[in-house]
Amino acid sequence: MTVPSIDHRDDVLIGSAARRPISWDEHSPVPAHAPNTEPRQRVPLKVLFANKFFYLKGGAERVLFDEIDLMRKHEVNVVDFSMSDPRNRPSNYASYFVSPKDYRSASRISRLRSALSFIHSREAVGKMSRLIRDEKPDILHCHNVYHQLTPSIINAASLAKIPIVLTLHDYKVVCPVYTRLSNGEVCTKCSGGHYEALLTQRCADGSLAQSGLLWAEARFHAAAGSYRRVDRFIAPSRFMRDAVSPLLGESRVVYIPNGVDTSRIEASRQDEGFVLYLGRLSPEKGVETLLRAHATDHATWRLVIAGSGPLLGKLQSQFPLAEFTGHLSGEHLETKLREASVIVVPSEWHENNPLSVLEAMAHAKPIVASHIGGIPELVRHGRTGLLFEPRNTQQLSSQIKTLLSDCDLRRKFGNEARKIAETEYSLERHGAALLSLYQSLTAPAEALSRIAVKRVHATRGPRMLPVE
Repeated sequence: MTVPSIDHRDDVLIGSAARRPISWDEHSPVPAHAPNTEPRQRVPLKVLFANKFFYLKGGAERVLFDEIDLMRKHEVNVVDFSMSDPRNRPSNYASYFVSPKDYRSASRISRLRSALSFIHSREAVGKMSRLIRDEKPDILHCHNVYHQLTPSIINAASLAKIPIVLTLHDYKVVCPVYTRLSNGEVCTKCSGGHYEALLTQRCADGSLAQSGLLWAEARFHAAAGSYRRVDRFIAPSRFMRDAVSPLLGESRVVYIPNGVDTSRIEASRQDEGFVLYLGRLSPEKGVETLLRAHATDHATWRLVIAGSGPLLGKLQSQFPLAEFTGHLSGEHLETKLREASVIVVPSEWHENNPLSVLEAMAHAKPIVASHIGGIPELVRHGRTGLLFEPRNTQQLSSQIKTLLSDCDLRRKFGNEARKIAETEYSLERHGAALLSLYQSLTAPAEALSRIAVKRVHATRGPRMLPVE
């Protein structure tokens, strides 16, 4: 697999700047035709990160906080924008955070107000505009901003002529229900920007009301051009890039995979003889398929389920032979990862670039995983693990037993997984690619002018006057 790269060709820089001219010194912008003068001291880059949660709720927040830490290491100034919550990490910008949103209110009026703010949040737009005015960031980087913040904050940044980056943690821009699943089946009918299938199929838990709200949200932001205002979309997997490029445009989608901090994770040599699933217990994760495979094999191999979610109670009662630990984090999660013999990722939706797989690779663990979405980019069949067809319990069971019966194969796959995590998915590489993207979108006007002059001289001869 090749290392991700950012295209820095002159025409890419000029194209970006033509849409959003940026100056490093907002008080004294340099026009393209300015005479040569002593170079100014370069102003540090300032990045505004937006995500609806500011505590470690899931994978999107893990990526967010890793990127914030990486940018600070690169001496980039960081500004935060999120939703107020007592679980939030400390932030110097908490006064700009939007008020908590709860969409489970019993009151009809409250539900109506929530539905409207679910689509467009006046509060979020107002506070985002004020934050931009006060802090003057060079770029806005959005992560998971849907519903509580809404994509309307993108329009606020666009009006301020700030370049915008959006990381695609899921398929929201091409699937209003995030997952590209409809009633449990893979569906791509909305990928072209037409959302009527959402209503006819009642994709949101079979509810016409919920599906209608998501349809209204999608249509509103399509009409408002919210996603058209994004300069670059970050796709953490090639599968994601290929899925969204037809609608968003290939030139606007950049492949930058998630990273894992291998410097803090020691490759594990422990092997306690059990199979580990770690993650959310929800239908699309395929954990029920794993539990059925375990039950069909009469629990001849030990299975540990680490996670919580809407299926927890049902699965515990239906599959009593498996061990359910509930949600694990910190040292408890690290211990289970170190001790496990095999990690299983039985997903039944198009996973993007799951951090659970990267964590397993960093711990030098062999992986059995579904051949779906971006997973095969990480789990190399016959090299770092074994793949199986989603929902195929027999094939899943066979792959697990193949690894459990061969200690040398487990060690071989695990060592190779660790090597790939270090060389292709290190957090340092992720940070370098991200910083390179930021710089390509915030190139100083002087540099752009020099590029334009060089191109004119190269194509029309040295007697041409400089471009103004």
